Amino acid sequence: MIHDIGRAVSLCATLMVSPVPALAAETLPAWTDDFTSRIKALALLQTLNADLLSHDSATLTLDRWCEKHRLASPALIVAELVHEVDKAPTTEQRHVLGVGDSEPVKYRRVRLRCGSRVLSEADNWYVPARLTPDMNRVLTTTDTAFGRAVQALHFQRHTLSVALLWSPLPEGWEMDGAAKTKGAGPLHIPSQLLEHRAVLMLPDGTPFSTVVETYTDAVLAFPQP
Repeated sequence: MIHDIGRAVSLCATLMVSPVPALAAETLPAWTDDFTSRIKALALLQTLNADLLSHDSATLTLDRWCEKHRLASPALIVAELVHEVDKAPTTEQRHVLGVGDSEPVKYRRVRLRCGSRVLSEADNWYVPARLTPDMNRVLTTTDTAFGRAVQALHFQRHTLSVALLWSPLPEGWEMDGAAKTKGAGPLHIPSQLLEHRAVLMLPDGTPFSTVVETYTDAVLAFPQP
């Protein structure tokens, strides 16, 4: 059990996440670098952020985002399991999960794709003893997204931190008239846009997983509105 969610936030400083690889095989639709386009990009990022924060499953939220913005057909999130990667849980992660040094905690990394586009990469540490045998089998032997694999648990998601990794508008833009007029050519959108860190809990409050999700520029891979 987590007795102090505030203490859990300290996990954010200890979780180590590898960079999300850039999409090399596909060109993203170009956005124009002007003030209006940047406002739209910021509004879309904040909309996605709010949607993720208001739902327990990031996978299902990305399903809806993929469909709404016609990123692929069929619009369904598919997980790509990253093999031969392992990260031992830190002391803080074990504290958050409420497990001792000897209890098994497994690690899993997946890239969540909508068609050929990687929308996010998720690093996940989970307690196999708190899942069903079938869930453990699915997580070990298939590419199924974590949220989809454990959906039957009716879990709750508690966010530890949110970081906007790219702000389309520069700091102080509201006081700088020139920032509203300058800009030409395509808008440069970096490969990493948003990061969420969270703990997943059973309905009775027992934590069973910690997760770090990094959302990529592919979430904006559609013609600018």
